[in-house]
Amino acid sequence: MNKYIAEFVGTLVLVLIGLGTAVFDGGNVGHLGISLAFGFALLAMVYTIGPVSGCHINPAVTVGAWLAGRMKASDVVPYFVAQILGAICGFGFLALILDGSTNIQIGSSANLAGSAAVHAAAAAVSNGYADHSAIGASLAAAFIAELLLTFVLVITVLGATASAAPSGFAGLAIGIALAIANFVAIPITNASINPARSIAPAIYAGDWALGQLWLFIVAPLAGAILASFVYRLVAGRAPAA
Repeated sequence: MNKYIAEFVGTLVLVLIGLGTAVFDGGNVGHLGISLAFGFALLAMVYTIGPVSGCHINPAVTVGAWLAGRMKASDVVPYFVAQILGAICGFGFLALILDGSTNIQIGSSANLAGSAAVHAAAAAVSNGYADHSAIGASLAAAFIAELLLTFVLVITVLGATASAAPSGFAGLAIGIALAIANFVAIPITNASINPARSIAPAIYAGDWALGQLWLFIVAPLAGAILASFVYRLVAGRAPAA
């Protein structure tokens, strides 16, 4: 159970820090600060829980690791469950803070409090396309962006954690990969690159966020499959059947 608990805790921390920065300080730190918050949170967790679970804290990374032969198939679903529950609890802590505050500003809405603040914050950090994309990205554009940027993260994880990679530097490479992927993805889709990260706020936001959630599950998983295939070719190993 230790590795499942580690995945739960790691995903909770990632969502708490990453989305917490976006909710409470996004107006001050901007996309750069939010991207770095996600990257630094992942970097910290790699060195904290990596020795226990591999620090996937992302269903897409788990799929990539499984297809690359880095984990047992029997662990995949328990990892998913731990990651999703961790993300939901991570945003749940943010919701408790928001519900207990009386002067929250989300976007152009000021002095929000209680459930109104929770709903507004969840909607603000949920992933979306079309009218819910800052640049009006179409469904196809959003799908391509999420697929390719998840590909960047997952292939970095596979390469940085390979036995031939320099020892002790995996966390830096992986944290940087998530940060730079967020640099690109935030203006397009609000940056998912992680189905668990997308599921958590969508549950609290409801409405359109749940309606568009499928893309932010399917596209990152497709990116992970592509990353595993390409990595195995690059590494000189036959792709998984």
